[in-house]
Amino acid sequence: MTSTARPSKPKIIVTRRLPEGTEARLTELFPDVELAQGEGITDKAGLVDAAARCDILVPTVIDHVDADVLAAGAGRLKLIANFGNGVDHIDLPAARRAGVIVTNTLGVLTEDTADMTMALILSVPRRLAEGEKLVRSGDWGGWSPGAMLGHRITGKRLGIIGMGRIGQAVARRALAFGLTISYHNRHRLPAVVEQELAATWEADLDRLLIRSDIVSIHCPHTAETEHLLDARRIGLLGPQSYLINTARGEIVEEKALIDRLERGEIGGAGLDVFEREPLVDPRLLALDNVVLLPHMGSATFEGRAATGERVIAAIRQWLDGDRPRDQVLEGWA
Repeated sequence: MTSTARPSKPKIIVTRRLPEGTEARLTELFPDVELAQGEGITDKAGLVDAAARCDILVPTVIDHVDADVLAAGAGRLKLIANFGNGVDHIDLPAARRAGVIVTNTLGVLTEDTADMTMALILSVPRRLAEGEKLVRSGDWGGWSPGAMLGHRITGKRLGIIGMGRIGQAVARRALAFGLTISYHNRHRLPAVVEQELAATWEADLDRLLIRSDIVSIHCPHTAETEHLLDARRIGLLGPQSYLINTARGEIVEEKALIDRLERGEIGGAGLDVFEREPLVDPRLLALDNVVLLPHMGSATFEGRAATGERVIAAIRQWLDGDRPRDQVLEGWA
């Protein structure tokens, strides 16, 4: 098979259980689909075996498709149709060298993730998680003027790191809550977009961190953004500031963040992602000024169904001989 050939009956292997509707559509449209059983493929050996046996691999964001996996698929594997947006778990240079097309589902989960981000922006300063735990504990003694005081967000400055689709969606929501918006991005947005979002570009990330009351991360995880918020930059956050992360845990040097949280040197954090997930540092679990979520920013029925449809569309476009609309190109981040 040449690099441009398309098999008439491609072997498709799905690494994890997908929504029932997506699995049904895959088996309806394609004659040779191997769906995941149980927990699916959970280790590298399983991914290597799958890559060697299929024309199309459908992984998820927790499946690490590295150079070894791609080497195992040499000569047969032609398409990786990723179920999800981020592709930091796929060795893109190795895929390009192997002639393997990679697609993702960019934009499908924008609104869901922005909603969850806004929920954390509200939850942490207003101590919603603490209040909920207090009620469940049975120790709540009723309303009093000084009980469970938090901070209002109206009038505060929100600093957004990464002003792509999700960052802009968060900005639109934040406007309705009276937040002043600054952003740091590799490239400045067009003036018309800045005006629409009432957002001010900050070229210096350090300055953004110093000036912001709430910082929300929305950049992709790449080699350049690994520990973008390292100990030095986390040290720039003020004593009543809050850090929100619904992007990728590796962008933040988690130990440095925990150290400052434990010492009460920043107001709190809202984390939907972790540096070594699913492992969560026990010190985070002991902190009251942190809201912790199990990477559920995109977890809606609607979002998962839409993601499945985009995966199917990418497979069909490729089989038709077209370049998939969602192909990940050089400089995707």
